Amino acid sequence: MSMQDSFKVKYSGDIATLEMDLQGEKVNKLSTAVMGRFKDVIEEVSKSRAKVFIIKSLKPKIFVAGADIEEIKNLKTKEAVEAAVKGGQDIFNMLEDMPQVTIASINGACAGGGCEMILACDYRIASEDPSTRIGLPETQLGIIPGFGGCVRLPRTIGIQAALDIILAGKLLNGKKAKKAGLVDKLVHQGILEEETLKWANQIIKDGSGKRRKQFQPQGLVAKILEGGLGRGVVFSKAKGATLKATRGHYPAPIAALQVVKETYGMSDRQKALDIERKYFGEMALTDVSKNLIHVFYLTEMVKKQTGLPAGSSVKAKDVKAVGVLGAGTMGGGIAYIGADKGIHMRVKDINHDALNKAYKHASDIWAKLVKKRVIDKFQAKQKMDLVSGGLDYSGFKTLDVVIEAIVEDMNIKRKVIAETAGQMRSDAIIVTNTSSLSVTEMGQAHPKPENFAGMHFFNPVDKMPLVEVIRGPQSSDETIATIFELSKKMGKMPVVVKDGPGFLVNRLLIPYLNEATFLFQEGMDIKTLDDYYVKHFGMPMGPLALMDEVGLDVGIKVVKIFNKAFGARIQVPDVMEKISKSGRLGKKNGKGFYKYSPEGKRLEPDETMYADMGLSAPTSPIPEKECIERGIFAMVNECASALYEDRIVETPDEVDLAMIMGTGFPPFRGGLCRYADSVGSQNIANALEQYSMQRSAPRLKPMSALNAMAKENKKFYTK
Repeated sequence: MSMQDSFKVKYSGDIATLEMDLQGEKVNKLSTAVMGRFKDVIEEVSKSRAKVFIIKSLKPKIFVAGADIEEIKNLKTKEAVEAAVKGGQDIFNMLEDMPQVTIASINGACAGGGCEMILACDYRIASEDPSTRIGLPETQLGIIPGFGGCVRLPRTIGIQAALDIILAGKLLNGKKAKKAGLVDKLVHQGILEEETLKWANQIIKDGSGKRRKQFQPQGLVAKILEGGLGRGVVFSKAKGATLKATRGHYPAPIAALQVVKETYGMSDRQKALDIERKYFGEMALTDVSKNLIHVFYLTEMVKKQTGLPAGSSVKAKDVKAVGVLGAGTMGGGIAYIGADKGIHMRVKDINHDALNKAYKHASDIWAKLVKKRVIDKFQAKQKMDLVSGGLDYSGFKTLDVVIEAIVEDMNIKRKVIAETAGQMRSDAIIVTNTSSLSVTEMGQAHPKPENFAGMHFFNPVDKMPLVEVIRGPQSSDETIATIFELSKKMGKMPVVVKDGPGFLVNRLLIPYLNEATFLFQEGMDIKTLDDYYVKHFGMPMGPLALMDEVGLDVGIKVVKIFNKAFGARIQVPDVMEKISKSGRLGKKNGKGFYKYSPEGKRLEPDETMYADMGLSAPTSPIPEKECIERGIFAMVNECASALYEDRIVETPDEVDLAMIMGTGFPPFRGGLCRYADSVGSQNIANALEQYSMQRSAPRLKPMSALNAMAKENKKFYTK
């Protein structure tokens, strides 16, 4: 790769323009080599007669995507971090100090180091294109902005707006960036180049010269909060909100907050950057950062995959129109995510009320985005126009894929699949959205089972990123590749799994939820148990609250299915039979482990649950360590079996991605397999053996796959 060709400078009169186009890469990213070339460009232009220096990208929809994550991942020592960060800081200082007026002309992603680059420029102009996203997402990788972002952003847009971006790792669209003051001008993409040159010539004509933009608060309240008197309140509230959101598991946002607090208003730039560099070094070497970078690579992995083994030449079919059978909440959600990405969606149900609910479900989500100014009313209408529906199979001959999302009943599904296949082209694909039924058995109802597979969405569809693409024994490569690509087109993270009880996520999740029910049965307080998993381990929701969310009737049904499939390792707690007869369904009827408001908001635990289940009020809680380990280690035990015995998926990468995207398993722990490796297979197997004997619980005994790992203290990830 030639850095000379990647970063070219062109001169025209008094204007020098840098055209960035990193050869051999889809995006511009700031590696050591790239930064070295950028330094050479700065030195060259600084010595030229140019009066204005424009920085632009030739890549479509990409300005600079950020630093090279691979290099950050490979930083192992404090000295290596110090050298890398100081080098970047020094180069952006050179940019800021150039004798020329500097203008960043931005179209597309401008994140991390890219944002820090434009902050070192005098002026910033951006396109209105939806691909334009500007911000500092470093905290999502467990690090902080290190090339001056923590120092320059607050000075440019103020403390409050800067903290909002830095602490949450936000990327702003063009309109929000303009409103925040992060960019000075916003124009249509088609005239960005023209307007940038016009502005440059105006600056030359006016003799405007360089500037370091300094934020000026408007209004009395803003002046107080941004000034010395109110600044402490801003920092205190930001810290409280951050700790509440992260529960203390993510140190990077607090470190970034401390940098801003220590450096804001500091006149000595170098001293401020030294402070930023110090905190960056501390964060870059944490396990949290390494785990979050691991998660980043998992998501990048999906972008390069096709759903088929490496080397396969089979291509996905182009999908332009998709049908949805069933207009419930799930069907409406599927219609929304497809239309939102420009796919024509045709919904079929047996009555108009159901169709109207599906339309309303999709419309309400777009209405919320309009209210938040993510999209405008015209864009919302364009998307809504892509959703149509009916009570019959009108239009189904034009569909490329149909997603069946009707009631979870095998006989009904088989009947509908056979009927639908007769109304479609012979080469069209039908997939079932099922969470527990056999895709293999369903596929037998399709006249061409090679055109059938599973596509398991998670609820709520618009928020949960995972899709399990379930491969039946007769599903063709083309079918799997097409559904994998369709999932990505819909904005989802697909993982190909083999057919089997619970597929992957539910297979691993059921032992965890089941163990929580046993812990409740053994005398654990509802809130204490859920708090252990949420506040201490980092799960997004406690297991008992999750059971309420899914539906207690559904949970009991699935546990019985698993008990039939796997025998003693999935025992049915006695209390489950009592729950099934109690009329408690969880959130959907407002009665479960928790109480619920009429709007469905979860309130306090329902204390009557204990007596109703024939249990005494909890008095002697089981130790936190045991509670957490029994639930999490039960998942690890099942994971080893699913991965190495049944080959439900091929790699621990797929397990980790699926568990994070499908259950919210704490990203800072890197995923279930990576977490298990940090504990050690021997330690997990020993603990499970001990608990199985102490609690007379054969379900907790380590299975053969985990025992084989423990024998050699083997890890899921081997270097």
